[in-house]
Amino acid sequence: MTGSSDDRPEVEASAVDQVAPLQSAPPEATEVPDEARKRLPVGAYLAIGWLVFIIGAAIFADLLPLHDPAAEVASLPRLAPGQEGLILGADNGSRDMLSRTIYGARSSLMISVGAVSIGFVVGGLLGLLGGYFRNWIGKVLTSLFDILLAIPALVLALSLVSVLKGGGVEDPDAFRLAPIWILIISLGIVSIPLLARITRGNTMAWAQREFVTAARAQGATHPRILFREILPNVLPAMAYIAILGIAIAIVAEGGLAILGASLDPPTPSWGVMINDGRSYMRDAPFIMFVPIVATFLTVMSLNYLGDLVRDRFDVRESAL
Repeated sequence: MTGSSDDRPEVEASAVDQVAPLQSAPPEATEVPDEARKRLPVGAYLAIGWLVFIIGAAIFADLLPLHDPAAEVASLPRLAPGQEGLILGADNGSRDMLSRTIYGARSSLMISVGAVSIGFVVGGLLGLLGGYFRNWIGKVLTSLFDILLAIPALVLALSLVSVLKGGGVEDPDAFRLAPIWILIISLGIVSIPLLARITRGNTMAWAQREFVTAARAQGATHPRILFREILPNVLPAMAYIAILGIAIAIVAEGGLAILGASLDPPTPSWGVMINDGRSYMRDAPFIMFVPIVATFLTVMSLNYLGDLVRDRFDVRESAL
């Protein structure tokens, strides 16, 4: 009995020694290395892969073995996918759907990227000025942003398209912009107040930081403070909104196409193709669904990458 009682402390001590490491293990196991934090998720690679594919196909469409997107290549209109060697079939005009989808990607991406580029440059500059200067300059610019944002975006875009197309002007010698440039400029003007408002809010926050105050104390000029101190810190938020803006512009072009304010047939864009396929939902739904799927995948990929930019650079939506 005595021997067994003497062994108990040793057993208890060894049990404690075995339990103690188990209790301290979970905190170490939960630590995530920096490499794992920097690693992109699988969805990011899928989104980047799709965007690289569709952008590359749009850029090099002339070098690919594709039919003329405006030429009749099928023996019958609304030919089902896979017939007569047409992978995605033919539309109501007997034109190759695959060719029109890729060339339509070129048009839709040019319109959306061009429009957001205008908003990024012009809106970003106005937002920097409106957020940095708290005098009458900032007040005037802020009021201008509020007025433009109060107008429904679709109504403003339709009005701009009508004006730039020369609605009501019958002079054949009058200068007219190409339809694609009309859409780029119209959607670009619509995107200016949104990007300007985002930039202004972030500029106001960064303009109060210590390093900006130190730069002022050292006699730095306003342009140097704006473009060397504030702009690099505002760019992540601008990039996040710009990526989302491209996705929104793709959808907006589709909305204008449905209203008859997009490219002139037979020039393809995803919006024009969706509008053309609306009348054949029963007989040939693929005419409408092919550009819808392409639009969906592109918009979803852009939104996903925009969220990654937001998370990586800690862009707070509440501050936007």
